[in-house]
Amino acid sequence: MTRRWKKRPEGSNWGEFGDEDQRGRMNLLTDERRLRALKEIKTGRVFCLSHPLDRPGGSVLNAFRKPPVFHPVMRDGLLYFNLAMEEADPRYTDVGSDEAVMLYTQYSTHWDGFAHKGSQFDADGDGVAEKVFYNGLQIVDRDGRGTQGELGAVNLSVACMAETGVQGRGVMIDLRHHFGDERVDITWELLERVLRDDSVAVEKGDILCIHTGLGQLIRDANGRLDNSIKTKCTVLDGYDKRLQEWIADTGIAAIAADNLAVERSSTLGADPRLPHRGPGLPLHEHCLFKLGIHLGELWYFTELADWLRKSGRSRFLLTAPPLRLPGAAGSPVTPVATV
Repeated sequence: MTRRWKKRPEGSNWGEFGDEDQRGRMNLLTDERRLRALKEIKTGRVFCLSHPLDRPGGSVLNAFRKPPVFHPVMRDGLLYFNLAMEEADPRYTDVGSDEAVMLYTQYSTHWDGFAHKGSQFDADGDGVAEKVFYNGLQIVDRDGRGTQGELGAVNLSVACMAETGVQGRGVMIDLRHHFGDERVDITWELLERVLRDDSVAVEKGDILCIHTGLGQLIRDANGRLDNSIKTKCTVLDGYDKRLQEWIADTGIAAIAADNLAVERSSTLGADPRLPHRGPGLPLHEHCLFKLGIHLGELWYFTELADWLRKSGRSRFLLTAPPLRLPGAAGSPVTPVATV
């Protein structure tokens, strides 16, 4: 694979990690930075940062995504679940189970891969905008078409992210502590105030973890969400240029949040500031398309955030590889924080 673009979007870092790069800022999770992250472990305690994969429940938050559906697996004509194996061979005494699952990869706790969001941009300089993704790549199936095809996206699969291990230093920003469960668009000015008040330092290669409290509201609803959830808790203001600049300049490796989309989601209604022509999710475009920064959504942070605050800490070891699923544009994840 060689460089396929002649010009790159303003504010992008295409080519920073090489013309063939598909890992983006996961490249910053070096051996040295992993060792730095390990030093944040003081007690050995772990926190699971994922919801059960059947949460949030229903399709209130996103009408296009559905909960997991189990399907039977048959073995020689027998339902292979709680199956006494003697039914297949009288010599066997064991009992076996297997299953198949229809899974929307971005329904519950997940990572967005770079194939999740691109843009129409004239990367080849011919005066015509084409569908293009991070580092000027197009996502095509093995037949060269722009559709998903049988094997999914050849370029920019989330499997590339999995290969990095996704282990580094997580840094908690506890927005819920400052803003409660009210909907507030977080600008750089508000974020800077929180960082200052909580003495949180963010460095190159860190994974930003944003606690809004929506994850706790999802837990409290126990799978029975109503429409009020759509306007709860803080979201990053994706249109704030100073916030975008800070994300670019800080050198963070990834951002994970416990809300639906890190920023205000287009599935909940278009932002009134949307220009006549522009992205429905400006922070997604800025991170996934321009900078190679993966976004994590619908994580669960409340227990960890409360523990860190009581302990006077904001940093921890985060281990969060996605499924190594070639062709996928996103992936469920079971992140683990070790403190």
